[in-house]
Amino acid sequence: MPTTTIVYVGLGSNLSKPRLQVSNAAKAIANIENSRVCALSSLYLSKPMGPQDQDDYINAVISIETSLSALALLDALQAIENAAGRVRKDNRWGARILDCDILLYGNESIDNARLTVPHYGMKLREFVLLPLAEIATNLYLPDGTSVNTIANEINSNGMVKL
Repeated sequence: MPTTTIVYVGLGSNLSKPRLQVSNAAKAIANIENSRVCALSSLYLSKPMGPQDQDDYINAVISIETSLSALALLDALQAIENAAGRVRKDNRWGARILDCDILLYGNESIDNARLTVPHYGMKLREFVLLPLAEIATNLYLPDGTSVNTIANEINSNGMVKL
């Protein structure tokens, strides 16, 4: 049996029925080759990180076990985003149909042109930390930081568990 890795993926949407987009993304992730879903967090309603003249987001975190490489998984996740109608724009903080971000790929640190893991902003984002802590209470980041500790310390910014 091939070696597998536990991966955490952040899901988010604020366009075109965001709850449905996140739910459909989780179902599509369950169908990625050589992978299986381990856990899916609750849905959370959060304020947009960028311009506030956009709708709130629906967010979740899903954990999977996969034998895919990080870049092969990234390709699969981007195919799911594209199938949902995601259009990549220069506006980094703008509204989007679907965002599937690799937060953690095992205990690896990856930094290349296509992928940075751990996700560069995850320690500062309540919409990542709180759902991640929900499904991985005892998880530590590659730098030794406890996800539960930083999740307990972060400002929830009015985020609501649905």
